[in-house]
Amino acid sequence: MDSDQKLLQTAYINVQLGTIKLTAEENAVTGLYFCELHQPETIPPLLANAAQQIKSYFAGQLKVFHIPLKLYGTPFQRSVWQLLMDIPYGTTTTYGQLSDKLGLKNGARAVGLANGANPVSIIVPCHRIIGGNGKLTGYAGGLWRKEWLLKHECSEIKEGLFL
Repeated sequence: MDSDQKLLQTAYINVQLGTIKLTAEENAVTGLYFCELHQPETIPPLLANAAQQIKSYFAGQLKVFHIPLKLYGTPFQRSVWQLLMDIPYGTTTTYGQLSDKLGLKNGARAVGLANGANPVSIIVPCHRIIGGNGKLTGYAGGLWRKEWLLKHECSEIKEGLFL
């Protein structure tokens, strides 16, 4: 194999919200996306640990992921994604609050765009971001999935947005 080529792996995991496509490069996860069409579950050995952690999350048995990630994005996007990973399970924050943490005045839109470019939803919990008015806004997997994920997390800790 050429030194510029990377070993790419793909897994399909079936959960309550449908099929998740998980991608990895070398030993790190690079993507987690919801598929709109059902796929048979296939999990190569390289992705077995990540798949098990995702299933444990959906079973309510895991609140923090320990999965090596390789995230491609701009430095700004990566700074937003890092902040997303600091949002505790079962809680939410707003685009404006993240913008404030980054020291950006009126940066909510830029934070929203970076949030929307997150390649590993759930692991980097972009679903925990809501609008400044407390309403659910944008989610690449669909707002119904975002609502389900937030309800799932809130029901596990018995507090939050939907109780």
